Amino acid sequence: MIFNPAITNTISNIFGKFASHKFVFPIQYLINFIYVKTMGVNLQEFDPLGSYKSLNELFTRKLKKQRVFDKSDKVVISPCDSMITEVGDMFISRTMQIKGFYYKADELLTTFIESENIKKIYNGNFINLYLSPKDYHRYHVPLDMKILKVVHVPGLLYPVNLKYLNKVFDLFIKNERVILECKTNDGRLFYMVFVGALNVGKMRFNFDVRIQTNAKKDSITTYSYADIHLKKGEELGRFEMGSTIVMFFEKEMVKLTCERMQKVKFGDTVAKLTY
Repeated sequence: MIFNPAITNTISNIFGKFASHKFVFPIQYLINFIYVKTMGVNLQEFDPLGSYKSLNELFTRKLKKQRVFDKSDKVVISPCDSMITEVGDMFISRTMQIKGFYYKADELLTTFIESENIKKIYNGNFINLYLSPKDYHRYHVPLDMKILKVVHVPGLLYPVNLKYLNKVFDLFIKNERVILECKTNDGRLFYMVFVGALNVGKMRFNFDVRIQTNAKKDSITTYSYADIHLKKGEELGRFEMGSTIVMFFEKEMVKLTCERMQKVKFGDTVAKLTY
């Protein structure tokens, strides 16, 4: 079934209200239990099933303790638990949604990102990270960085699973997204694009509560920052359901160490800086 794009946002709003509602304990426990069993959620690193007062609390569960990861300033870690649906080199700005489906990074990043900055990622590298409904939904900082700008682009909320990636052209460009323009400590640019999807009630960002997604906006909003520095592994925010993160790196900035269809967890090494 392919959803009518006109109703994806309405479905997501309705589901978001259901997921955020706190039912009485026996009912909520049953809802959570069915979800965990149906989706195959592993709660080994998290609080027990009865701890979550709504389905959204279960979606956005926190790790009980920080994961161990390589703290070297030359290592890029996965920002989330996910499946890498595509990874590789860009041809100028041409990049892949999934094998056989191409789009231009310029269009994803929009004209609200300076063209001279977009050109820095031409012929660079990309990683697409898909979070399934069973995954840990919080995302983290992949390497020490400074946030320069955020662009929130309202849009549709198509699902972003493999079925839809293989059917809907320019899916990432059509969907709602939040673009983070980031800079490393030594001045290299990279981008993190958080793509909304069906049933993603919200995308939240800890550094700025003003960023409100799936909020019936119809115009692009930009936010600029002078002094937001974040450390590798720090919690960046959360999806309120599964979705996708796309990362773009400057040319010759990284050597990719991950592969297509590889399952990764937050903290796993996905690339290494080459300079």
